[in-house]
Amino acid sequence: MIRIGVDAMGGDFAPEAVVSGTMEAVSVLGDDVRVVLFGDSGLIGQGPFEVVHTSEVITMSDHPAQAFQRKLDSSLAVGFGWLKAGKIDGFASAGNTGAMMVGSMYSVKAIEGIIRPTISSHIPVVGGGTALLLDVGLNVDCKPDVLDQYGLLGSIYAEKVLGISNPRVALLSIGEEREKGNLATKAAYEIMEGTRRYNFVGNVEGKHLFTGDVADVIVCDGFVGNIVLKQAESMYEIAQGLGMDVGGAFYSGLNYENIGGTPVLGVNSVVTVGHGRSTPRAICNMILQTEKTVRSGFVKQIRELLA
Repeated sequence: MIRIGVDAMGGDFAPEAVVSGTMEAVSVLGDDVRVVLFGDSGLIGQGPFEVVHTSEVITMSDHPAQAFQRKLDSSLAVGFGWLKAGKIDGFASAGNTGAMMVGSMYSVKAIEGIIRPTISSHIPVVGGGTALLLDVGLNVDCKPDVLDQYGLLGSIYAEKVLGISNPRVALLSIGEEREKGNLATKAAYEIMEGTRRYNFVGNVEGKHLFTGDVADVIVCDGFVGNIVLKQAESMYEIAQGLGMDVGGAFYSGLNYENIGGTPVLGVNSVVTVGHGRSTPRAICNMILQTEKTVRSGFVKQIRELLA
């Protein structure tokens, strides 16, 4: 039995959106999956899920570390407690991102050998399919060895979760030539070029991000990655505002509701961070993505590889 924990109090439209999204997810998930909601049982109500009552909420305006330490009976703190104890196999929330990272780092902790965990995002490619971009906001400054490790994490995730065989890993830079880039990317290129742990294909430019013809995994620091991610989200909103057809595979892949959430890679369990504005559809996809990552065995493979 797979057990997925969800923060029922996280997000701008919680708990109503979380409960509705959970109901939708449960109707799709198999009989071997159980969803556990953490939050105020009086507001959550009853449904085809388990409820763990909590009396406190970490809000978006709370200081992440302080709130996580002080609000011990919050939906986030209790959820991470269950994750650490192995009572659930994965945990997802559309709540305070900073608090989610505090829980990831100080509760389940980074996998031994991981320098810095990362958050990644699926991005659509022309013609169908998905690529992976990382980091998208957790570490705004990255040393070369961290970027190299992102290549490894992204490669394994792309293979295990996205189903891409021998994924092509590239470094996002200002030119395709190896000598292009800032000091960090040029030094990272030297490390990544000599690796045998993943399929490094060199540098890519911004024009290659959504083509899918050069790379399946694009590595960058969180400063650049977050700018790219926000730009991609705005492309969907702009197209929708102009009355363009956004029902195709490419534009649908730019809609955060269809992505669901951002996986935290490099920690000892499956953690998914959802968008603060998550609708029921986004919550549903966040839960489905968490379940898919749990089934993939991604965390176990990373742990074995770095042992």
